[in-house]
Amino acid sequence: MTLHKYAFAILLLAITCFGTLQAQQDAQYTQYMYNTMSVNPAYAGSRGQLSIAAMYRAQWVGLDGAPKTQTLNLHSPIRNSKLGYGISIVNDNIGNGVVQETYFDAVMSYTLDLADERKLSFGLKFGGNLLNLDFQQLRNFDQEPINDGADITNNFSPNVGFGVYYHTNRFYLGLSAPNMLETDYFDNSQRTANSVQFQSTERLNFYMITGYVFDLNYNLKFKPAFLMKAVGGAPLQLDFSGTFLLNDKFSFGAAYRWDAAASALFGFQLSEQLMLGLAYDKEITELGGTRFNDGSFEVFLRFELVRSFRGLVSPRFF
Repeated sequence: MTLHKYAFAILLLAITCFGTLQAQQDAQYTQYMYNTMSVNPAYAGSRGQLSIAAMYRAQWVGLDGAPKTQTLNLHSPIRNSKLGYGISIVNDNIGNGVVQETYFDAVMSYTLDLADERKLSFGLKFGGNLLNLDFQQLRNFDQEPINDGADITNNFSPNVGFGVYYHTNRFYLGLSAPNMLETDYFDNSQRTANSVQFQSTERLNFYMITGYVFDLNYNLKFKPAFLMKAVGGAPLQLDFSGTFLLNDKFSFGAAYRWDAAASALFGFQLSEQLMLGLAYDKEITELGGTRFNDGSFEVFLRFELVRSFRGLVSPRFF
Protein backbone atom coordinates (compact mmCIF):
# COMPACT_ATOMS: atom_id res chain seq x y z
CA MET A 1 0.00 0.00 0.00
CA THR A 2 1.42 3.43 -0.94
CA LEU A 3 1.78 6.22 1.60
CA HIS A 4 -1.00 8.14 -0.09
CA LYS A 5 -3.39 5.23 0.19
CA TYR A 6 -2.33 4.55 3.77
CA ALA A 7 -3.22 8.12 4.76
CA PHE A 8 -6.66 7.78 3.29
CA ALA A 9 -7.04 4.37 4.92
CA ILE A 10 -6.67 6.07 8.31
CA LEU A 11 -9.26 8.64 7.30
CA LEU A 12 -11.60 5.94 6.05
CA LEU A 13 -11.27 4.07 9.32
CA ALA A 14 -12.36 7.19 11.16
CA ILE A 15 -15.34 7.69 8.87
CA THR A 16 -16.55 4.34 7.65
CA CYS A 17 -15.80 1.67 10.22
CA PHE A 18 -18.37 2.96 12.69
CA GLY A 19 -20.64 4.79 10.26
CA THR A 20 -20.58 8.05 12.22
CA LEU A 21 -18.07 10.49 13.64
CA GLN A 22 -19.39 10.29 17.17
CA ALA A 23 -16.85 12.38 19.06
CA GLN A 24 -15.24 15.12 17.07
CA GLN A 25 -12.54 16.84 19.13
CA ASP A 26 -11.11 20.35 19.15
CA ALA A 27 -7.72 21.02 17.59
CA GLN A 28 -4.71 19.61 19.48
CA TYR A 29 -1.70 21.67 20.60
CA THR A 30 1.58 20.84 22.29
CA GLN A 31 2.38 24.50 23.10
CA TYR A 32 -0.98 24.93 24.82
CA MET A 33 0.70 27.05 27.53
CA TYR A 34 1.29 29.78 24.92
CA ASN A 35 -2.06 29.34 23.18
CA THR A 36 -4.42 29.50 26.14
CA MET A 37 -7.12 31.66 24.54
CA SER A 38 -7.86 28.89 22.03
CA VAL A 39 -9.06 26.68 24.90
CA ASN A 40 -10.21 29.28 27.46
CA PRO A 41 -11.88 32.59 26.49
CA ALA A 42 -11.30 34.02 30.00
CA TYR A 43 -7.59 34.35 29.10
CA ALA A 44 -8.37 37.27 26.76
CA GLY A 45 -6.59 40.44 27.89
CA SER A 46 -4.70 38.75 30.74
CA ARG A 47 -1.25 39.70 29.37
CA GLY A 48 -2.03 43.38 29.88
CA GLN A 49 -1.30 44.42 26.30
CA LEU A 50 -2.36 43.78 22.73
CA SER A 51 -1.09 40.31 21.86
CA ILE A 52 -1.18 38.61 18.45
CA ALA A 53 -0.24 34.93 18.22
CA ALA A 54 -0.05 32.56 15.26
CA MET A 55 0.59 28.82 15.33
CA TYR A 56 1.07 26.16 12.68
CA ARG A 57 0.94 22.43 13.52
CA ALA A 58 1.80 19.62 11.11
CA GLN A 59 0.90 16.26 12.59
CA TRP A 60 2.48 12.93 11.55
CA VAL A 61 4.88 14.47 9.06
CA GLY A 62 5.66 12.03 6.25
CA LEU A 63 2.15 10.62 6.22
CA ASP A 64 0.33 12.02 3.19
CA GLY A 65 -3.01 13.53 4.17
CA ALA A 66 -2.17 13.88 7.87
CA PRO A 67 -3.82 16.72 9.86
CA LYS A 68 -2.56 20.30 9.61
CA THR A 69 -3.80 23.12 11.86
CA GLN A 70 -3.37 26.89 11.56
CA THR A 71 -4.34 29.21 14.43
CA LEU A 72 -4.48 33.00 14.71
CA ASN A 73 -5.39 34.75 17.98
CA LEU A 74 -5.62 38.44 18.87
CA HIS A 75 -6.55 39.67 22.33
CA SER A 76 -6.15 42.75 24.54
CA PRO A 77 -7.50 44.42 27.66
CA ILE A 78 -9.74 47.43 27.14
CA ARG A 79 -8.03 50.50 28.56
CA ASN A 80 -9.25 51.71 31.97
CA SER A 81 -11.72 48.87 32.37
CA LYS A 82 -11.94 45.30 33.63
CA LEU A 83 -12.87 44.03 30.19
CA GLY A 84 -10.84 42.20 27.60
CA TYR A 85 -11.60 41.17 24.02
CA GLY A 86 -10.23 38.78 21.46
CA ILE A 87 -10.62 37.19 18.03
CA SER A 88 -9.68 33.60 17.22
CA ILE A 89 -9.46 31.78 13.87
CA VAL A 90 -8.58 28.06 13.69
CA ASN A 91 -8.37 26.00 10.50
CA ASP A 92 -8.12 22.18 10.51
CA ASN A 93 -7.26 20.31 7.30
CA ILE A 94 -7.26 16.50 7.07
CA GLY A 95 -6.58 14.40 3.99
CA ASN A 96 -5.26 17.24 1.78
CA GLY A 97 -8.64 18.95 1.78
CA VAL A 98 -10.91 15.94 2.20
CA VAL A 99 -12.08 17.34 5.55
CA GLN A 100 -11.59 21.04 6.24
CA GLU A 101 -13.06 22.92 9.18
CA THR A 102 -12.60 26.59 10.05
CA TYR A 103 -13.61 28.19 13.36
CA PHE A 104 -14.29 31.92 13.76
CA ASP A 105 -14.80 33.27 17.30
CA ALA A 106 -15.18 36.60 19.09
CA VAL A 107 -14.21 36.61 22.77
CA MET A 108 -15.03 38.86 25.75
CA SER A 109 -13.66 38.61 29.30
CA TYR A 110 -14.29 40.32 32.63
CA THR A 111 -11.65 40.37 35.40
CA LEU A 112 -12.16 40.77 39.14
CA ASP A 113 -9.18 42.12 41.11
CA LEU A 114 -8.80 40.11 44.30
CA ALA A 115 -6.34 40.62 47.14
CA ASP A 116 -2.55 40.27 46.77
CA GLU A 117 -2.46 40.64 42.96
CA ARG A 118 -4.81 37.71 42.50
CA LYS A 119 -7.26 37.95 39.64
CA LEU A 120 -10.32 35.96 38.60
CA SER A 121 -11.48 36.26 34.99
CA PHE A 122 -14.66 35.08 33.29
CA GLY A 123 -14.86 34.68 29.53
CA LEU A 124 -17.44 34.11 26.82
CA LYS A 125 -16.97 33.40 23.16
CA PHE A 126 -19.45 33.50 20.30
CA GLY A 127 -18.85 32.22 16.81
CA GLY A 128 -19.19 29.22 14.59
CA ASN A 129 -17.45 26.95 12.15
CA LEU A 130 -17.56 26.08 8.48
CA LEU A 131 -17.25 22.42 7.49
CA ASN A 132 -16.21 21.20 4.04
CA LEU A 133 -16.02 17.52 3.08
CA ASP A 134 -14.93 16.36 -0.38
CA PHE A 135 -16.37 12.88 -0.98
CA GLN A 136 -14.81 12.73 -4.44
CA GLN A 137 -11.35 12.12 -2.99
CA LEU A 138 -12.75 9.30 -0.89
CA ARG A 139 -14.43 7.83 -3.96
CA ASN A 140 -11.14 8.01 -5.85
CA PHE A 141 -9.45 5.99 -3.13
CA ASP A 142 -12.09 3.38 -2.42
CA GLN A 143 -13.42 1.08 -5.11
CA GLU A 144 -16.77 0.80 -3.38
CA PRO A 145 -19.26 3.71 -3.38
CA ILE A 146 -18.60 5.91 -0.38
CA ASN A 147 -21.57 8.24 -0.43
CA ASP A 148 -24.48 8.85 -2.72
CA GLY A 149 -24.96 12.49 -1.77
CA ALA A 150 -23.23 15.71 -2.74
CA ASP A 151 -20.07 17.07 -1.16
CA ILE A 152 -20.45 19.16 1.98
CA THR A 153 -19.58 22.81 1.27
CA ASN A 154 -19.43 25.62 3.86
CA ASN A 155 -21.83 23.92 6.28
CA PHE A 156 -22.10 26.52 9.06
CA SER A 157 -22.78 25.69 12.72
CA PRO A 158 -22.94 28.35 15.47
CA ASN A 159 -21.29 27.85 18.82
CA VAL A 160 -20.70 29.47 22.21
CA GLY A 161 -18.09 28.86 24.88
CA PHE A 162 -17.36 29.73 28.50
CA GLY A 163 -14.27 29.82 30.70
CA VAL A 164 -12.99 30.78 34.16
CA TYR A 165 -9.33 31.74 34.68
CA TYR A 166 -7.71 32.39 38.08
CA HIS A 167 -4.19 33.81 38.01
CA THR A 168 -1.51 35.42 40.15
CA ASN A 169 2.04 36.47 39.31
CA ARG A 170 3.15 32.84 39.52
CA PHE A 171 0.14 30.53 39.32
CA TYR A 172 -2.80 30.01 36.98
CA LEU A 173 -5.76 27.65 36.86
CA GLY A 174 -8.41 27.62 34.14
CA LEU A 175 -11.61 25.64 33.56
CA SER A 176 -13.47 25.94 30.27
CA ALA A 177 -15.86 24.52 27.71
CA PRO A 178 -14.94 26.44 24.53
CA ASN A 179 -17.59 24.77 22.33
CA MET A 180 -20.79 24.14 24.27
CA LEU A 181 -23.29 23.37 21.50
CA GLU A 182 -23.44 19.75 20.37
CA THR A 183 -24.31 19.97 16.69
CA ASP A 184 -25.03 17.26 14.11
CA TYR A 185 -23.52 18.67 10.94
CA PHE A 186 -25.01 16.38 8.34
CA ASP A 187 -26.50 13.00 7.60
CA ASN A 188 -27.02 12.98 3.86
CA SER A 189 -27.06 9.33 2.89
CA GLN A 190 -28.79 6.11 3.78
CA ARG A 191 -26.94 2.94 4.65
CA THR A 192 -27.23 0.37 1.88
CA ALA A 193 -25.21 -2.63 0.78
CA ASN A 194 -22.93 -0.36 -1.26
CA SER A 195 -22.86 2.88 0.72
CA VAL A 196 -22.14 4.17 4.19
CA GLN A 197 -24.17 6.56 6.30
CA PHE A 198 -22.24 9.61 7.46
CA GLN A 199 -22.84 11.82 10.45
CA SER A 200 -20.47 14.29 12.11
CA THR A 201 -21.24 15.47 15.63
CA GLU A 202 -19.56 18.36 17.45
CA ARG A 203 -19.12 17.16 21.05
CA LEU A 204 -18.71 19.21 24.21
CA ASN A 205 -15.01 19.47 25.14
CA PHE A 206 -14.00 20.29 28.74
CA TYR A 207 -10.56 21.69 29.59
CA MET A 208 -8.56 22.21 32.76
CA ILE A 209 -5.23 24.02 32.47
CA THR A 210 -2.82 24.96 35.23
CA GLY A 211 0.81 25.90 35.87
CA TYR A 212 3.19 27.42 38.42
CA VAL A 213 6.44 29.39 38.02
CA PHE A 214 9.33 28.61 40.41
CA ASP A 215 12.38 30.89 40.75
CA LEU A 216 15.36 28.51 40.83
CA ASN A 217 17.80 31.42 40.94
CA TYR A 218 18.06 35.00 39.71
CA ASN A 219 18.36 33.98 36.04
CA LEU A 220 16.47 30.69 35.87
CA LYS A 221 12.76 29.89 36.27
CA PHE A 222 10.97 26.57 36.04
CA LYS A 223 7.31 26.07 35.13
CA PRO A 224 5.48 22.76 35.31
CA ALA A 225 2.16 22.86 33.44
CA PHE A 226 -0.75 20.52 32.95
CA LEU A 227 -3.72 20.31 30.57
CA MET A 228 -6.62 17.89 30.74
CA LYS A 229 -9.18 17.56 27.95
CA ALA A 230 -12.32 15.45 28.22
CA VAL A 231 -14.88 14.75 25.49
CA GLY A 232 -17.61 12.15 25.40
CA GLY A 233 -16.78 9.05 23.37
CA ALA A 234 -13.01 9.68 23.29
CA PRO A 235 -10.14 8.85 25.69
CA LEU A 236 -9.23 11.41 28.34
CA GLN A 237 -6.27 13.51 27.12
CA LEU A 238 -3.62 14.43 29.71
CA ASP A 239 -0.66 16.69 28.84
CA PHE A 240 2.25 17.29 31.22
CA SER A 241 5.13 19.68 30.57
CA GLY A 242 8.12 21.16 32.36
CA THR A 243 9.87 24.22 30.92
CA PHE A 244 12.86 26.27 32.02
CA LEU A 245 13.22 30.00 31.27
CA LEU A 246 16.77 31.37 31.17
CA ASN A 247 17.39 35.12 31.49
CA ASP A 248 13.75 35.75 30.48
CA LYS A 249 14.79 35.06 26.89
CA PHE A 250 15.38 31.37 26.18
CA SER A 251 13.02 28.56 27.20
CA PHE A 252 13.47 24.81 26.82
CA GLY A 253 11.77 21.73 28.20
CA ALA A 254 9.84 18.55 27.55
CA ALA A 255 6.23 17.38 27.50
CA TYR A 256 4.34 14.12 27.60
CA ARG A 257 0.86 13.34 26.27
CA TRP A 258 -0.45 10.31 28.13
CA ASP A 259 -0.18 7.12 26.04
CA ALA A 260 0.30 9.23 22.90
CA ALA A 261 3.50 11.28 22.46
CA ALA A 262 6.66 12.70 24.00
CA SER A 263 7.70 16.23 23.02
CA ALA A 264 10.59 18.70 23.08
CA LEU A 265 9.85 22.42 23.56
CA PHE A 266 11.99 25.45 22.69
CA GLY A 267 11.23 29.17 22.90
CA PHE A 268 13.14 32.33 22.03
CA GLN A 269 12.21 35.86 23.21
CA LEU A 270 13.68 37.58 20.19
CA SER A 271 12.82 41.03 21.54
CA GLU A 272 10.53 42.55 24.17
CA GLN A 273 7.69 42.23 21.68
CA LEU A 274 8.45 39.13 19.63
CA MET A 275 8.58 35.49 20.76
CA LEU A 276 9.19 32.34 18.71
CA GLY A 277 8.23 28.88 19.97
CA LEU A 278 9.02 25.44 18.49
CA ALA A 279 7.81 21.98 19.47
CA TYR A 280 8.46 18.46 18.18
CA ASP A 281 6.31 15.43 19.08
CA LYS A 282 7.25 11.79 18.65
CA GLU A 283 4.43 9.30 18.83
CA ILE A 284 4.91 6.53 21.38
CA THR A 285 2.08 4.49 19.86
CA GLU A 286 2.48 1.91 17.10
CA LEU A 287 1.98 4.69 14.55
CA GLY A 288 5.10 6.46 15.85
CA GLY A 289 7.32 3.53 14.96
CA THR A 290 6.39 3.45 11.29
CA ARG A 291 8.90 4.56 8.67
CA PHE A 292 6.53 7.11 7.13
CA ASN A 293 5.83 9.05 10.35
CA ASP A 294 8.52 11.61 11.17
CA GLY A 295 6.70 13.05 14.18
CA SER A 296 4.69 16.26 14.55
CA PHE A 297 5.93 19.86 14.47
CA GLU A 298 4.58 23.14 15.81
CA VAL A 299 5.77 26.69 15.15
CA PHE A 300 4.43 29.49 17.36
CA LEU A 301 4.95 33.25 16.92
CA ARG A 302 3.69 35.95 19.30
CA PHE A 303 3.95 39.67 18.60
CA GLU A 304 2.87 42.17 21.26
CA LEU A 305 2.32 45.53 19.67
CA VAL A 306 1.51 47.89 22.53
CA ARG A 307 3.25 48.50 25.82
CA SER A 308 1.32 47.48 28.93
CA PHE A 309 -2.03 49.16 29.61
CA ARG A 310 -2.19 48.17 33.28
CA GLY A 311 1.00 46.15 33.72
CA LEU A 312 1.56 42.48 33.00
CA VAL A 313 -0.36 40.39 35.50
CA SER A 314 2.05 37.46 35.22
CA PRO A 315 5.56 36.68 34.02
CA ARG A 316 6.09 36.27 30.29
CA PHE A 317 6.18 32.55 31.02
CA PHE A 318 2.37 32.36 30.68
